[in-house]
Amino acid sequence: MSIKTILYNLRFKKESDHFQNWMDLFFRIINRIYQIIFNGLSGHSLLIQNTSNHSIIDNMYYTETQTTWKNADAVCFDVDSTLIQEEGIDELAKFCMKGEEVANLTKKAMGGSMTFEESLRLRLNIIKPNLGQIRDFIRMQPPKLTPGVKQLIQTLQSRQIPIYLISGGFRSIIVPIASQLNIPLENIFANRLKFYYNGEYAGFDENEPTSKSGGKSQVIQYLKEKFGYKNLVMIGDGATDLEACPPADAFIGYGGNVIREKVKSNAKWFVTDFQELNQVLKHE
Repeated sequence: MSIKTILYNLRFKKESDHFQNWMDLFFRIINRIYQIIFNGLSGHSLLIQNTSNHSIIDNMYYTETQTTWKNADAVCFDVDSTLIQEEGIDELAKFCMKGEEVANLTKKAMGGSMTFEESLRLRLNIIKPNLGQIRDFIRMQPPKLTPGVKQLIQTLQSRQIPIYLISGGFRSIIVPIASQLNIPLENIFANRLKFYYNGEYAGFDENEPTSKSGGKSQVIQYLKEKFGYKNLVMIGDGATDLEACPPADAFIGYGGNVIREKVKSNAKWFVTDFQELNQVLKHE
């Protein structure tokens, strides 16, 4: 019987004060074992707690996620509201004078209340950006990097860890961001806008996996099969990021720009500051 199964059973068998005392001792022992295994003999954090505020199982999953992060062989970032502070499509909508209408659809999409392809099609049909507007938008309103993300990416790059950008946003807007962060353009997986010869909006490439619900999972599965990654971590703020694990080996929810309650409640590790992730890597 695995230790997870034992802990799961113990969680529901608090039958007496005697048993509670035994459990207190048991958790102190297990805490020490986990400190040795995952944090080394000098580990400081108690990763398993027998309290009403923290689920034993949740703490174990947190420990597993942190361990995968320390041993990551590839890291995938969402872009909007994760790598950058804004939702790119919302900012584009404002630029095209369609902001309020599109923002309402974005909230529904990120909360998981409609399929992603439905939301993308509806929003783009409202905006209908032409090629000139896209170029002006990129030039006049460059996106703002989230505080701490550049330092985190530099740490990952210093460890020779490949970084991928997987986004339901638009490749034309993401390319300048990737260039700023020294991320190869071939590591971008995002949607492509289509235009007629006169520059008018003609739709989006529906063959891109990121244009569909579950598309991020498809991209991650492709990366794992092509490169053999064993500890691939997905980081993001939205429902489409959460559902990409599995096949991602770990998911870290990010809430530094906006907190999605569905993501916060289901992520095994949820952070609001990239410095926390950076510190774990630097002090392992």
